[in-house]
Amino acid sequence: MDLQVGIDWLTDALYSYWLVYVLLGAGLWFTVRTGVVQVRLFPAMLRQIASSRSDAAGGISSFQAFTVGLASRVGTGNIAGVAVALTLGGPGAIFWMWVVAAVGMATALVEATLAQVFKVRAEDGSYRGGPAYYIQRGLGSYRWGAVFAVLLVFTFGFAFNMVQANTIADTLSSSHEVPVAWSAVVLMIVAAPVLYGGVRRVARVAEAVLPLMAGAYLLLALVIVVLNLGALPDVLSQIVRGAFGLDTALAGTAGGVLAALLNGTKRGLFSNEAGMGSAPNTAATATVSHPVKQGLVQSLGVFVDTMLVCSATAFIVLSAGPDVYVPGETGATAGAALTSQAVAHELGAWTTYPMTVLVFTFAFSSVLGNYSYAEINLTYLGIRGRALTALRTLVLASVGVGSLLELTTVWAVADIAMALMATVNLVAIVLLSRWALGALADYGATRRAGTDDRFVGHGNPHLPADVPGDVWAAGVRDGEPVGAA
Repeated sequence: MDLQVGIDWLTDALYSYWLVYVLLGAGLWFTVRTGVVQVRLFPAMLRQIASSRSDAAGGISSFQAFTVGLASRVGTGNIAGVAVALTLGGPGAIFWMWVVAAVGMATALVEATLAQVFKVRAEDGSYRGGPAYYIQRGLGSYRWGAVFAVLLVFTFGFAFNMVQANTIADTLSSSHEVPVAWSAVVLMIVAAPVLYGGVRRVARVAEAVLPLMAGAYLLLALVIVVLNLGALPDVLSQIVRGAFGLDTALAGTAGGVLAALLNGTKRGLFSNEAGMGSAPNTAATATVSHPVKQGLVQSLGVFVDTMLVCSATAFIVLSAGPDVYVPGETGATAGAALTSQAVAHELGAWTTYPMTVLVFTFAFSSVLGNYSYAEINLTYLGIRGRALTALRTLVLASVGVGSLLELTTVWAVADIAMALMATVNLVAIVLLSRWALGALADYGATRRAGTDDRFVGHGNPHLPADVPGDVWAAGVRDGEPVGAA
């Protein structure tokens, strides 16, 4: 069997017949166990973002962790991936993407809360945590924590960064005839000071850049929707009818209900990353007084990624109508081009330049967010000092190389590694769910009592045992004396 054929077969088997259903099942289970937390505590999510401090002691702020998580979530998949789902699954794919995000918000809360509960203080005073840490500290298995860490470093530190860099170079080459070699050099020059600055510098850049760019893209979508306001009811009708096979015009064109369900589910899951085990790495670095607070923030990140940014792309394409979008008639490789063409159709050819800037920013922000995940897991594996600097150099080199190469095989292998990584994480968070549910019960109890929401991990009646370490010990708030953060 040809290597590429074998890799493609394994990727399809893992995603189509295993991971999608496991992630959905876990999301539904966590939704029930948390009492539909994504609806019940949605106002609290907004309040936590609004009250986040940017000078948080010991780590980064809750908002910075939110933006770093979004930096990885919000990438070219939000522009190209949604267009591909529309092409292969029809408008109904968007409905299932919304469903996936809705249940995924509960999964994101659980894994981020666990990351906070089991985090540790690093030598520089910041925090480290994530699946590798809660697997070791909660389940007592360094070996499985190391397996997860290696899978994540390969997937996010190298493979996905190469793909994102390749996307930037290809966009600049096809739209503006910029030589890919120049793109490679510029990307490395721009990325170097941020990558060598570590997680805190990544957080500061993400905090400054990503909200602005995401807001610009949402504004662009809003303008297009307003210009086509009369067509909005029909767009929503297309999405609902396509989701349940009620639109006979799409039957056999984009594959019907099954294609809508599968493509919407896949693109939704892999865009918002809920359950993948990636975002918890950044969630753990935030300074908060209660683990659930950061769980709420990361849950909101799933909402923003899918319900807002992905929906923006869907409305842009569907508003353009049959002049641009016909389900089943555009190949998957034209995903980003389809979105850009839809924008140009509505607002004019001048939008080629701002769309290029948006694609560049989304892809570059993913490079930064992906690296922050990798660094946390490199630290877990004991890689520090000069060895960490050397690996930062390798990551930077992968950005340059990724700009120059065709990456079909690298992308497929990364998909396999990500599926395995997600499987390890899902097993872990299900086994450790009583810790997250206990923390959630403690958060609810302090809110109802109107008392200080400071979390204490020792002697807490809501937890199955004392939290290991002293980060959440009595008398401290997130590792600092009470009142410090």
